[in-house]
Amino acid sequence: MNNFLKANTVLFVSFICLFFSAQVLHAQLQETTANPGSPEYVQHTYNLTLEEVLHLAATQSNEALRARNTFQVGYWEYRSYKANFLPNLMFTSQLPEFSRRIVDVTSIDPETGEVRHDYSSEFYNVFSGGLTIRQNLPTGGTVSISSSLQRTDRFSGSFNNHQSTEYLSTALNVRLSQSIFGINEMKWDRKISPLKYEEAKRNYIKNMENVNQRAIQLFFNMAIAQQRLTIAEFNHANNDTLYNIASGRYELGTIGENDLLQSELAFQNALKTLNENRLNLDNTENRLRSYLGFTERVKINIIIPDEIPDVILDLEQVLQLAFDNNPDLVSYERQLIEAQKNVAQQKANRGFQANLNVAFGLNQQATGLFDSYKDPRDMQTVSIGLTVPILDWGKGRGMVKMAQSNQELVQRQVEQSRQDFEQDIILNVRQFNMQGQQFLIAAKADTIAQKRYDVAKQRYLIDKITVTDMNNAQLDRDEARVGFVQALFNYWRYYYELRALAQFDFINNSRLDADYEALVD
Repeated sequence: MNNFLKANTVLFVSFICLFFSAQVLHAQLQETTANPGSPEYVQHTYNLTLEEVLHLAATQSNEALRARNTFQVGYWEYRSYKANFLPNLMFTSQLPEFSRRIVDVTSIDPETGEVRHDYSSEFYNVFSGGLTIRQNLPTGGTVSISSSLQRTDRFSGSFNNHQSTEYLSTALNVRLSQSIFGINEMKWDRKISPLKYEEAKRNYIKNMENVNQRAIQLFFNMAIAQQRLTIAEFNHANNDTLYNIASGRYELGTIGENDLLQSELAFQNALKTLNENRLNLDNTENRLRSYLGFTERVKINIIIPDEIPDVILDLEQVLQLAFDNNPDLVSYERQLIEAQKNVAQQKANRGFQANLNVAFGLNQQATGLFDSYKDPRDMQTVSIGLTVPILDWGKGRGMVKMAQSNQELVQRQVEQSRQDFEQDIILNVRQFNMQGQQFLIAAKADTIAQKRYDVAKQRYLIDKITVTDMNNAQLDRDEARVGFVQALFNYWRYYYELRALAQFDFINNSRLDADYEALVD
């Protein structure tokens, strides 16, 4: 009876010491946080949920900015493609052009018939300007309409000796240039450029989903580190109490030295684990803080979610959405068309080629400006340029064969990529649909492990179980708690991977999209 009373007295005193130690520690932490001169002083503390971290990552992270800049490149490339179908207006000028040369003037002596060569030093000053409207045609050719005016001043010897002024006007000049057997670039651009722009839009969504996945990883890395630190702090305080109790029991002779040493070792290991987890939390917090664009003056506290949405995915629906929305599928289609274009290009280069050029215009020459527009004379030009390969030592045939082989290679790669893509989705859907049950199991295990620990602790305090049993219960509780957070991480990781592949929000039942015009403002 006396031993029992002494043991209870030691237990009571140990709890009182632990209580006051905790109060002193809490007061010190408050003082440190409130004192701006303290090394641990922080200016702001943010309690962040998973949704808030995702929002901050999408608006502040460097990866989100890179995704926007990458889309802008594709956007302006598409705008340039569309501009090719619109007429271009250009002004060209030459202000001025000086030309100095010795001119050979040939004359015949009327008496002797002798040919004489006299030389005169002349130089010219030319001013010219004109407007041209050019339009690309769907056939791959171009048509242009232009009007120009040129003034030429001729001098002999010096600027004081002005010889003449002439004006050459081209009131109208219409030109058509068309390749007859060559490749039609405009035709292929109409097939490829819209796919490139759609790919750029879908890649922007994909890159933003990559931002979400990275933010989720950093969020749960810190959440797990934060949870481990909480456990380590509790275990350190708890092992301190248990060691004090063991010391009292050892003095009373109710336990042996081996149990006392085991309690002391558990206390020392708890202190070591506490220090390691503090460093680990600092590291994970720094990584998340840097990713979100915060400075070191910001402290982050993670709010761990305690539930998940009830979502079960249909495999056929996910496959259909992925094949409709994923940028990789758009890229495969573009690659096939580009391979076809390359084959057509090499065939056109190898064979008979012809270019048609037609021009019609009105021009006139006079010594006066307005006279140069009177009674204009018409001018016509029609030319057909031919290129007929006769002997190229098999180079053209080889280029065609290379293009055809490359087309076949691209076709096989695309088919294999489509199969791998489909298999990845099937595997991810199965894994995700399993995560809901895994989360429930982890939550149940966490509850059971906590209850077991509470029971084991009470039994240890009344000396019904050994310190080894107590430590085992503690380890199981710790792993169950971390396992619960890990189950949350796995659920959201698989969900956002599938969300990125299908580019579809399965919780809100809507396709992922963006205000693309606002991204280029």
